[in-house]
Amino acid sequence: MIELDQVTKLYGTVIGVNDINMSLPPGTYGLLGPNGSGKTTLINLILGQLKPTLGTVRLFGKNPWSRDSLLRKIGLCPATEVAFPRVTGYQWVKYLIRMHGFSSQAADQMARKSLAQVRLDHAMHRPMQNYSLGMRQRAKLAQAIAHEPDLLILDEPFNGLDPVGRMEMIQFLREWGSTGRSLILASHILHEVEAVHPSFLLISGGRLLASGSPDQVRSILAETPNTIRIRASNARLLASQLMEHPAVDEISILAPERGESGEILQVATRSAAQVYNRVPELLAAANIEIYEMHSADESLGHLFSTLMKIHRGESQGGTLT
Repeated sequence: MIELDQVTKLYGTVIGVNDINMSLPPGTYGLLGPNGSGKTTLINLILGQLKPTLGTVRLFGKNPWSRDSLLRKIGLCPATEVAFPRVTGYQWVKYLIRMHGFSSQAADQMARKSLAQVRLDHAMHRPMQNYSLGMRQRAKLAQAIAHEPDLLILDEPFNGLDPVGRMEMIQFLREWGSTGRSLILASHILHEVEAVHPSFLLISGGRLLASGSPDQVRSILAETPNTIRIRASNARLLASQLMEHPAVDEISILAPERGESGEILQVATRSAAQVYNRVPELLAAANIEIYEMHSADESLGHLFSTLMKIHRGESQGGTLT
């Protein structure tokens, strides 16, 4: 579906993306990275809106640069806010469908259907300048899916949505992927993207640092220096046994939150995976009950900090693919 071969994009002396090699078959992908990491530049290269400084891009086997016919296969929900004129949501979506070459009658039916899909049919005849941010986000999604594209690309689609709207968006994207159509979801929020069950593409500083399933990405974190928190019935006994483990650097006992049972064991380790593998044996041997065990920091910032260290050779972590 998408192929990038040694693609670099420069803005003068500023690097947008740097030497990206990528081959994506049809499927669902989460494009994750901090703000300014190169996500939008990468999307625009895939769409043919930008021309690479070096390297080649292929979209459905063709160079997307100056091939407007390819855009009919793609639905784009951009991150940027649109300066909406004094038109209704229905008029705006219908107009953009017409730009794909559909007749007025077909565009009318498609606009009504897509606006109903995003639950904006009740307001489709209201001026868009009176829409809330969340309603404008739904309108952008409606125009992206109206012509039933093979590939849907969403750039920060959760911006402006309330919690109910976010859950509805997640459910819609899951259903979209289940139909066999492809999706690229760009975001800087890990848990929202993970809820769609994609394969991950992790980008930072214009470089593609890693790719794979959520389990594969988490295994990278598990094989690098990390801190684990374990809430158990006898944390002190467990601590005394874990101190002998060669991957454990430091252990401390923390008080639990009010209303929680047991104590919290905080373990600084050079390889969380080795500790995870050892804990079940210790629990069974000492008859210790465990209530909770997780990494102390599973934030997107920590993930990319770890990946950057691996990329620079500063940490012996999992293999980057």
